[in-house]
Order: sequence, then structure tokens, then C-alpha cells
Amino acid sequence: MFRFLHAADTHIDSPLEGLDAYDGAPVAALRGATRAAFENLVRLALDEKVDFLLLAGDIYDGDWKDFSTGLFFTRQMARLGAAGIPVYMVAGNHDATSVLTLHLTPPDNVHVFSTRVAESKKVEGLPVAIHGRGFPQRAVPENLALEYPSPLPGCFNIGLLHTSLTGAPGHDPYAPCSLADLAGKGYQYWALGHVHQPQVLARDPWVVYPGNLQGRHIREPGARGCRLVTVSDDLEVMAAEFRALDVARWARLELDIADVDALETVHARIGDELRRAASAAEDRLLAARIVLVGATNLHSALKRDLPGLRAECINQAQRVPDGIWIENVEVRTSPRQSLADLAARDELTRIVLETLDQAAAGELALPGEVRDLLKILTPELREGVEAELAPQQRADLLDDVRGILLSALERH
Repeated sequence: MFRFLHAADTHIDSPLEGLDAYDGAPVAALRGATRAAFENLVRLALDEKVDFLLLAGDIYDGDWKDFSTGLFFTRQMARLGAAGIPVYMVAGNHDATSVLTLHLTPPDNVHVFSTRVAESKKVEGLPVAIHGRGFPQRAVPENLALEYPSPLPGCFNIGLLHTSLTGAPGHDPYAPCSLADLAGKGYQYWALGHVHQPQVLARDPWVVYPGNLQGRHIREPGARGCRLVTVSDDLEVMAAEFRALDVARWARLELDIADVDALETVHARIGDELRRAASAAEDRLLAARIVLVGATNLHSALKRDLPGLRAECINQAQRVPDGIWIENVEVRTSPRQSLADLAARDELTRIVLETLDQAAAGELALPGEVRDLLKILTPELREGVEAELAPQQRADLLDDVRGILLSALERH
């Protein structure tokens, strides 16, 4: 029997997104989250005394700003080397040969697969053959799996591959292939990388995405980590256990407040939900997005004072013993009163409501002055402004404006 760890998409030194600082925010803990998660991976390998470690691409987040990123990786690999644990890795799109301009010689216990051709590597002392190929450049449109070598007889054969398979939401289509392509190679286990959501896609053969070690934004909620795989003496996978390694966890907390008529009750429910989520995070720092939904009489009041609502959410979070970071607060509620009845009240109200509906439907283009301004901005500034004026951002802003205007109309 032998055991190995399968990890991918560690993105060492990648920043965590969407976390604006405020008084009391745990900035230092978040800044080093990806390194801390990688240290947890190494500690797990040492504690479990695994036979080897697989890294299926995107070890780094892109070109290093300096050598500190590479030196950190070398230190961690040296810890494994001192314990006799070999490491096998392929480059992904974020650390492709053409992306990294700075390089350090890896420790002797680390084997980096070729980016030119698929190759095989036997694990010393074990009936294990690992087959892999890394990315020579960021975009790889070819099906790399088709050129992987034939399985070695009498061995537990592992395919180490960074791939989008047939496509995944939020991920670029790199090294595309199908499950049938993978099954056709005759390997027992495919150690994949690129898709950040942990998932087991098949068990005959095993096709596994371990997910990334550390969620980096609200689109990567829930536990993140690696797979601890146990293989029997007859070369059958006995278990592929998920092991959480993240130090900060993201959560989208949706609260239906349709039955609530007092702001104080909303605040209390937010506090209760934060305490529940903090407990579920198992002593990890929690980055939470609060989303209020439901048809409620409080719709206009909530939209009218978004800064106050955010401050109250932070206030509730700071009462929870475990660390919580309020990443964002969204009011996705709707008014309980009939907008048709409100529009029928007078002509001005009808015009206002119809204009808001047109804006929400995207019928109002950006003003000409704004378009002209965008043309004269530098590329860096233009990119930032265009991001702020993106359809979703405009829709959110218009929804806030709608709530404020509805509040004013209701009172008159």
C-alpha cells in the first residue's frame, strides 16, 4: 500500500480579491493566505508520511515580482526532500515557460515534467509511473492527453495534466480533452488541475480536480484543499479523501427577510447568520458577503442607507469571536407594495418608474460625454473606468437608485 497527495492551483502569492480594508480588518492574515495554505499542504505531507506529492499546475500566479516567491517554494520543497518525499509537477497556464521570466533550480526531490513532449517518470521504490507534460505557453489549444505515453505494465499509472476538459465556467479552455480521451489511455488515476472547484469526475479510472488550496474571491466559496489518495497492494484506489488546507474561507450568506418589518430584526438575523457561518468555517478567517433578498416593506429603507447597513454588518461581525471580514453587502430585495398602483397615482410617478424600468433593461446608453471621456483616458485608467461602468455594475447602481427614488415616491 502507498499514499500520495494530489494538489493543484496553489497560486502562491496571488492576492485575495474584493477585500477593501476597514478599521479592524485582518489585512495581514489575508495577505499571506496562499503561502499559509501551501505550508499547510507541506505539513500534511509530512504528518501523513505520504510517499510522494503531485502538483498539477498553476503553482504560481504568474511571473514573480522578485525571487521571494521562488525561494519560498524552494524552502517548502526542501522540507519534503529532507523527509524523503519526492514531488512531481507540471506547469499550467499561470506558470507556463513563456510566463515565468525568473527561474530558480528546483531541489533534487522535485521533478518538473517537460513542456515540449509528454514523458513518463517512475517513482523510485514503488510500482508507480507518472506521465505528464507542462504548458510551454499560457494558451494551449491542443489536446495534450492524446500524446501521453502508454501505461507501464505492472504499475499504477497516473496522468498529471492541467486541463479545462470540455470546458468549465469561469475558466479558459486550455488543453481541452474529454473523459473518454482520459479513460482511453488506460491509466488508473488522472491528477488534474486548472478548475478550482474540488470534484471527482469519474472513478473508473479516477479523474479528479482537487481544487485550489485557497479560495481567492467570493466566486470560490467553501472549503479548499487537496486529495489524500490511498492505493492498495493490488494497485486499486481505496480512498481519495478531501483534506481542507485553506486559512481563509469565503461564504455568500443569503438571508430572506420577506417576513421582517423592523431593521433591528434584520441586524439580529445578520448577526445570527454570521455566527453560524463562522462556526462552519472551523476556526478559519471568514470573508462573508451578506445578501438580503425577499419582498419587504424595508426595501426602500435598506437601499436608502447602504453605508449604514454595511457598518451594521461589520458591527455584527466584530461581535463574533472568530475573525470575520465583510467582503460586501448586497440588497437584492424588492418592494412589497404594488408598483402598478404607485405608477397609477400620477403622471410624474409613472414616468419615473418607466424610466427606471428602461434603465434596468439596458435601454439607456452611456451619455456621449462619458464615451468621449473614455477615449482620451490612458489605457490603465480607461480599463478601470470601464470596469466600473460594466453592465452588472450599472445594474447594481440603478437598483440602488431605484430603491432611493421609490422611498421618496412612497412618502409623497
